[in-house]
Amino acid sequence: MSYFRPSALKATEMKTIVQTPTPDLEASLSFYSDLGFKPITNSNPHLLTDGKVLMEVNPDRFARAGIKMFSDDWGDTVDKLKELTAVTKTSGGYILSDFSGAWIYLMNSEGPAHEVTEVSYSALGNYAGISLESTDIQKSLNLFDILGFSNIVMGSVEQGFVVTSNEEGTVLSLMKPGACPHLFFNPSLSYFNGTKNVEIIDNLRQLNIPITEEITHFNPNGDVDNIIVRDPGGFGFFVFSD
Repeated sequence: MSYFRPSALKATEMKTIVQTPTPDLEASLSFYSDLGFKPITNSNPHLLTDGKVLMEVNPDRFARAGIKMFSDDWGDTVDKLKELTAVTKTSGGYILSDFSGAWIYLMNSEGPAHEVTEVSYSALGNYAGISLESTDIQKSLNLFDILGFSNIVMGSVEQGFVVTSNEEGTVLSLMKPGACPHLFFNPSLSYFNGTKNVEIIDNLRQLNIPITEEITHFNPNGDVDNIIVRDPGGFGFFVFSD
């Protein structure tokens, strides 16, 4: 599979994108269009963006929700990963999973080009990165460190959450079991909107975006101030105040 590379002057190669499967391509494309995501391509691969994250909507029946990374040479990296987990060779690269169970695709190719904006512009609000709930944060951290996520932004294994990023600026949050009192789908994307989150939620309701879970746990008055939504393929989005 080849990836479209637009000629926009400011576009840069993306080393890390997110893949979501779909049972109904048109329904998924409509879902993201309603949220305000913009298409980067109009054919396979189906790439969309909110200005920050780049997502591939993949109708292939063997596609799974996961993180897709690109490089011309995974040789040494794969050898190190095999010391931690099983790595499966594919026609386009490799597949593995970390200790959250999320699939990671290592593609033997250049990544798609994308012009990243200063702020995300979808109806979900402020994009805050990829989130994973792991059965072993330390092992997940070790695995993603091999994949280039070596910049610890905040948290620690002892605290039960770690936020890390790679050179590209892709942010990854790892949570221990029992840290999140709500549904969790691995992987999910997080959007943190502070005091504007209730307004964001109201707007999503007006857009008729289906809400998977209304969360009151963090609100002293029992009000819904955080929600989770899912796309037609089941990929999760945390629309939280922080």
